[in-house]
This record gives sequence, structure tokens and C-alpha cells, in this order.
Amino acid sequence: MQATEKLYFTDSSILQFDAQVIHVDNSNGTERVILDRTAFYPTGGGQPNDTGKLDNVNVLNVIEDGNGIIYHVTGESGQLQAGQQVAGAIDKARRLDHMQQHSGQHILSQAFIQACGADTASFHLGSESSTIDVLFVNATDNDMRAAAEIANAIIFENRPMRVHLFNSDDDLSNLPLRKDNAGHQTVRVIEVADFDWSPCGGTHARQTGEIGLIAIKSFERVGQMTRVEFLCGHRALQDYRLANQTAVQTARQFSVGREGAPELVAKIIEENKALKKRMRSLLELAMTAEAAQLLDAAEEQNGCRLIKAIFDGRDIEEVRMLASKIAQHQSAIALLAAKDKETARLVFARSANLTQNMGQLLAQACQMLGGRGGGKPDMAQGGGSDVSNLEAAMHQAAEAVLKG
Repeated sequence: MQATEKLYFTDSSILQFDAQVIHVDNSNGTERVILDRTAFYPTGGGQPNDTGKLDNVNVLNVIEDGNGIIYHVTGESGQLQAGQQVAGAIDKARRLDHMQQHSGQHILSQAFIQACGADTASFHLGSESSTIDVLFVNATDNDMRAAAEIANAIIFENRPMRVHLFNSDDDLSNLPLRKDNAGHQTVRVIEVADFDWSPCGGTHARQTGEIGLIAIKSFERVGQMTRVEFLCGHRALQDYRLANQTAVQTARQFSVGREGAPELVAKIIEENKALKKRMRSLLELAMTAEAAQLLDAAEEQNGCRLIKAIFDGRDIEEVRMLASKIAQHQSAIALLAAKDKETARLVFARSANLTQNMGQLLAQACQMLGGRGGGKPDMAQGGGSDVSNLEAAMHQAAEAVLKG
């Protein structure tokens, strides 16, 4: 079977076309339609496929095999027949989005070469953002800013983007190709005027101005490369709108302008850290005093003072601190619990001079609560959801302590 004629190969702006159905394949549970020619781009080169319609039939996926035959995977079966003439329509918004991201990638990759001397190893066009893996490490904000400045300058100049088709045996040594061709029979090269030449089979803009804008969103080191996340065109606009809305709403909370919000937020964060530190100190004092009161009220039994208490809705970290304060005294055991309507949490602790195993005691209590827990012999923590058994579980643990 002859390879499908690729209309997008020479003109990525084609969104409607006529074609003849050559074959309809229903062998693998889905309907796959082969046309004599198509403007639908198949998944490949880091770029997802186009979607759209053949007459009134939805095209959900597009696949190209090793022989250059393109399969259109449809959402309905039995609607198209071999020999039928069909009208194809590409989803315009999806095509424009992919053109913006892929064309932007070409420009950004060349910009990283010029700004940092770093080639691009791979490209992925995602549903929300795209990434390139650039061959350098220890990237900085200044590197990202320099590359973005170069890339956007090329976009704002609205330079032509041209498609060149060569045979595999043509001499391409005089072309300043950014990367080697992939060994296809027809070599398709995308030129950004006076800036970049790159072999590529994807869909691309006709002028760099169609890309609109390139925004680098984040970057991180991945092995010996830097992964750069970026947005182009409408995606960059949407991201700006969201970022601006967030910044303005945050600024309004503090009754300042958008530009003044970061400094004020940083100040509040530092003040909050100081307050948390102060609160921690005060909580330490309060827990020390509460532990002393509980110990004074406890009678010594079987060589130790046992404090057993259940608190309603108390913070478990506060309960843990209280248990630790009690255990710092000689011959003391704390069996403490905090509960709400759905969960019971337990903290058991003992003084260093005692031998009861808090981990074992707590594990047994948690079994009665339908949960789990454990820890060291001197301190353990856990819980469960059967709050109705909490009193019984705590009583059993206390009896075990007193029996020694």
C-alpha cells in the first residue's frame, strides 16, 4: 500500500481537505481509516496527534507506521467505506496550540545554544506545558533569562519560518543544521530566517509572530542535563492571567499594590516564624506545669505514678509533648489519648528507670481500636477509628501497667 500523502508536511496551516478512503481496518477492536492524503498530524517527534472529523466521524487518534501509512482512529465504526470521498476538518485550536509550542521549541533550543552553548537532547509537548532537556548542568536564573530574551526577540521580529524538502541523498553539509536528520527518505527542514535550521516533521507556524510569546516556567537538574519547562502562545497568556490574578488577590489581602506584596509577605513569614518559636516556648512552659499538676494528683501504685487521661479534640503533638514531660520525672507512666468523632490517637510514655514496654502496650490498645501503632519501649504512638472502644483500651493498658 502506498504511503499517505502528508498535506501538513508542506503547509501546516491546512485545516480542511478532501480525500479518498483507501482502506478501513477493524481488526483490533477500533476502526482505523487510511486515506490517500491527509492533513492530520500523527503522534511523533515529541508532538501529539491532531484530532478533528472525517465528514461527521470523530478522529480521536492518528498513527503513522514504518511504511509511511497514516491511520485515523475514529470514535464510531461502520460510517466510512473504502472508495468513499470524505471531507477532513482539523481541530483548529489544538493545531494552533501545537504549532505554537513546537515552533517555540525550535527557537528556544537555538536560543540556549547562543546563550549557554547548550544543545537540546529531547523535547516533549505536554497537554499543559512542554519541556526540553538541555545538555548543561548548574543552570541559573540568569541562563534562563538570557535564553528567553533571545527567543522572544526573534518572535517579536516576526521572522518567516520556511519549510524545505530534500532527498536523503542531497548534500546538506552547507546548511547550518542544529541537529542531524533522522535518516528519512525525505528530509524536511524548518528554517527560522537567519536564526535556526532544524530537521523536523512537526507542524509549524509560518511567521515567528504567530508563536506570540515564550515563557520559561521552571527548570531543574536531571542527571547531566537541565529540564526546562516552558509555555508558548495562548498557554503563556493563560498562565500570565492566572499568575496576575493570584498576585493581585494576594496583594488585596494585605491592602498593598501587586509589586509591594512579595516584600510584605516575606516580612509576615518572618514574623510568623518568630511567633511560632515564641508559642513553642510558651507551650513548653504550659506542658511542664500541666505535667507537674497531673503528677502531684497521681497516687503511687506498684512503684510508679500512673497518669491516664483522654482529651477531647486536643492536638496530638501537644499530647505527645505532655507525655514526654511526664516521663522526664522519676517512676512515672503516661497513658494519654486524644479523640474526635472519627479517630482516637494514643501516646504512651514511661520514665527511664521503669521497665514496662510502651510499644507492646500501645500495639495491644490499638488493636482494640481497629488501628495500629508502635514505637520504642519508653515511648510509642498510634491510634484507630473505633472510638467507642477507647475507654476499654485505656483501662486494659492501665491494668497491664499496674500488674507489672
